[in-house]
Amino acid sequence: MSIFVRSTTFGYNRVRKMRDQPFIHTALLQETAGDPGRGRVRCLTCERRCVIPPGEVGWCRTRQNQGGSLVTLTYGAISSLSANPIEKKPLHHFYPGSVALTAGSYSCNFSCPWCQNWEISKCPPDGGKFYSPAHFVAEAINRGCQGTSISFNEPTLSLEWSLEVFRLARQAGLYNTFVTNGYMTEAALERLAERGLHGMNVDVKGNAESVHSYCKADVEVVWRNLLRAQELGIWVEITTLVIPGVNDEMEVLATIASRILHDLGPCTPWHLTRYHPAYRFTTPPTPVQTLEQARAVGREMGLQYVYIGNVPGHFAENTYCPSCGQMLVQRWSMWKVKVNVPGGRCPSCGERIPGVGWNWEERAP
Repeated sequence: MSIFVRSTTFGYNRVRKMRDQPFIHTALLQETAGDPGRGRVRCLTCERRCVIPPGEVGWCRTRQNQGGSLVTLTYGAISSLSANPIEKKPLHHFYPGSVALTAGSYSCNFSCPWCQNWEISKCPPDGGKFYSPAHFVAEAINRGCQGTSISFNEPTLSLEWSLEVFRLARQAGLYNTFVTNGYMTEAALERLAERGLHGMNVDVKGNAESVHSYCKADVEVVWRNLLRAQELGIWVEITTLVIPGVNDEMEVLATIASRILHDLGPCTPWHLTRYHPAYRFTTPPTPVQTLEQARAVGREMGLQYVYIGNVPGHFAENTYCPSCGQMLVQRWSMWKVKVNVPGGRCPSCGERIPGVGWNWEERAP
C-alpha cells in the first residue's frame, strides 16, 4: 500500500519559499515507481518505502517529490543542539565518560503516542538553524567533544546530512553515533556504516503486536537491522522504554530479552528505561519495581549487562563484572562517570568486558 501525505495538509505550500534555503537537498535513496510518465517516486530511506506522487510528501513529511525527483526538506535543519555525555544516549559500553555533540531535526517515521521528544518529532519540517556538515564537525571540535550523535528525533530522516557529517568527523578522529528506532532500509544502514557510523542505540519498543498497534511498524525490521548492524561492525545497545499497559508485562519483556540473547548475544547491553507521561499518554510513570523485575528476568535468562535508566542514583546504572561482580563503571549522574576497565578487562578477575573505547582518555592527545 502506497503511503503519502498531501502537501497542503501540513502547510507545504510554504516549501516554495524554502527553495532558496539550504534545507532542500536531493534524496540519496529513491527509485521510479510504476509508469515513469506519472512521475511517482519510491523513497528507499526507511522501510515504509513510501510511493510519493509529484508535489506530495511521504509518511515522515521530510521528503517531497519535486518534478519526479525526491528531495529532503531537512538537510542541515537543526531543531536541537547540545553537547551530551554518551551515557545519555544511552551507550554504556562505548567511550564511557566522553561527550558527543548531538543534533536533532524534525519529524519521525513512527507514530508513538508517548513520544518524549514530541515537540520536534511530531512537527513537520519547520526551518530551524542551518548547520553544514563541516560547520557541525567544527563545532564538535571547538566544544571539546569526542564524537557526534544524531538523535532527539529519528536520525534516519537526516540520512544525507549524517553521511557527510560522519565522513568529516571520522577524518577528524571523532566517533559517530545514532539513537534510532532502527527502521531504516538495509541500503541506508550499509551506507551509514561505510561512512563511519561507529555505535547506535536502538529502541525496541515492544513485541510485534504493540509495535504494530502504537507505532504502525513491523518490529521484525528492527531486529533485522540490529543483526545487520552487528555484522557491519557497529557497536549496538538496545533500549526499551517500559510503558505501563503497553509493554510492561513480563512475558513481553522476556520475549525481548530472549531475542537479544539468541539473535545478538548475551553481552549486548539492554537498557530498561522508565517512562514518564508525554504527548498523548497520561499513564503514570513506570514503577521502579517493574523495571527491577524486568532486569531480573533478563539476567536470569543470561543477559550479562542489563541497565535501568531514568531512575537517578539507581545501582543498575553502573556496570558490573558478570564474572566476579566487581563494579567497573560507576555513574553518579550522566556527567560523573568513573571507569575502571584497564585494557577492556575486569581488574579483579581478568574477565573481558565487551565494548568500544574503554580507555579512550589514556590515548587522547
